[in-house]
Amino acid sequence: MLNGVLKVNENSIQIDHEGYLLEPSDWTEDVAHAIAKKEGIEMTDDVWEVIMFVRDHFETNQCIPEHRRLLQALRKKHGKEKATRRYVYGMFPYGYGQQACKIAGMRVPLKLLLDL
Repeated sequence: MLNGVLKVNENSIQIDHEGYLLEPSDWTEDVAHAIAKKEGIEMTDDVWEVIMFVRDHFETNQCIPEHRRLLQALRKKHGKEKATRRYVYGMFPYGYGQQACKIAGMRVPLKLLLDL
């Protein structure tokens, strides 16, 4: 399938056929808002927390964090009530790998085991 372009302000951002950035370095908060809008995701403080966790982990480790790593971080910061798959799927109905990673500007995950 063909790649595409996401227009953000005056910039043209290269995306793949599923809407993931081809270059994570093209990500900005404005890009996140544009992708979230296309995904039907409201950018609440809780959503931003997840997005920034993904970005920070990627910057440090050069890989996308698995869903369980996110849950561990949420548990450590907020306790059990926010450290559940149900809580994450409430923000990202199509899954952490499908939506959170896309909004965070990651390339398409090689395996969507991120959502398990």
